[in-house]
Amino acid sequence: MAADKTAADDATTETTATGRAAATPGEATAGAAAAGEATAGVAAADEIRGAARGSAPVPLSVLDLVTVGSGRTATDALRTSVDLAKFTESRGFHRYWVAEHHSMPGVASSSPAVILAHLAAHTERIRLGSGGVMLPNHAPLVIAEQFGTLEALAPHRIDLGLGRAPGTDGATAAALRRSATLNEGADDFPEQLAELIRFLDDDFPDGHRYGRIHAIPGPVQGTSPGGVQSPHRPPVWLLGSSGFSARLAGLLGLPFAFAHHFSAQNTVPALDLYRESFRPSEVLAEPYALIGVSVLAADDEREARRQVLATGVNMVRLRTGRPGLFPSPEEAEAYELGAMEREFVNSWTANIIHGSADEVRTGLDDLHKRTGADELMLTSHAHRGELRLRSYELVADAYGLPTA
Repeated sequence: MAADKTAADDATTETTATGRAAATPGEATAGAAAAGEATAGVAAADEIRGAARGSAPVPLSVLDLVTVGSGRTATDALRTSVDLAKFTESRGFHRYWVAEHHSMPGVASSSPAVILAHLAAHTERIRLGSGGVMLPNHAPLVIAEQFGTLEALAPHRIDLGLGRAPGTDGATAAALRRSATLNEGADDFPEQLAELIRFLDDDFPDGHRYGRIHAIPGPVQGTSPGGVQSPHRPPVWLLGSSGFSARLAGLLGLPFAFAHHFSAQNTVPALDLYRESFRPSEVLAEPYALIGVSVLAADDEREARRQVLATGVNMVRLRTGRPGLFPSPEEAEAYELGAMEREFVNSWTANIIHGSADEVRTGLDDLHKRTGADELMLTSHAHRGELRLRSYELVADAYGLPTA
């Protein structure tokens, strides 16, 4: 779940005569498009809102970065993703999202739509989605086509989560966008969002330059002569790690996913802003927010601590421009940390809920109480895929989630 930028957090609003905050022009444009977000609000909410299972306080879901450990391949990591998706489906997890990141050797999730198509072929019930697609990296029409295809492959199981950050460094983002410069603030994100939703709903107004362009598969296949295609398409989520997307999601009445796993200090303010900004829509009558949480449960608490240290070292290398494969615990323990790097590792790992199954369950329960999140999306990082699978198994057992 990649982050949005903070530069636009203090975006101002103007007040209408009724006293309600009015969206900026771009948000108003996106809002007009979002009005077609669902054919029926109740039906859309059913696809968004999950059900808590076992003794879990809220629905539990999964975020997968397709971690590649040292000594392992992308093929290994993708096979692990299939195993994780099948297992979490069997234990009643609500949804399984795949992130978008680029130019990171330890992360094989550069093409969420491709991975989701593969996971759709190996699962039957669990919702599958992007956590998320970084919209500024792509043409909105391409995203509409990709997720229309996913919807055709797995009807009523696909989520389209959208972020506004690049999901990578500036140079890579510029290469993705074929631009000499990077618009760090992604200031036209609301307009990009509006365009994407228009393509998804096939409802550009008459005379629009895209009025005769259709995202296929899509609704036009149902309105064409002889067409029987359903107009249904994936629900749109906004993702973020600060106030910009929180506020925008609220103004548009869309569900919101917050990246608590790398912006923990902003979680409560962002969720408060989302709820305060929320305007009922055809999608949701009430706000709905999930948070991404880093979790690692293990049979051996020492092993959990070692894997968490490896996560911290992995992030230090990434933040200092030296990304690599996810290190083994031995590699992490041998890594010489400077004083500032050690401080960063301690700060980063403090927000990873880890330890025994009981410790992780207590940590998740406490986090839910502090934030009031409607759903917890767990992401587990470890050098070996079997440790990630075991982490989800221990969490499922701790909450008494059903077995297939």
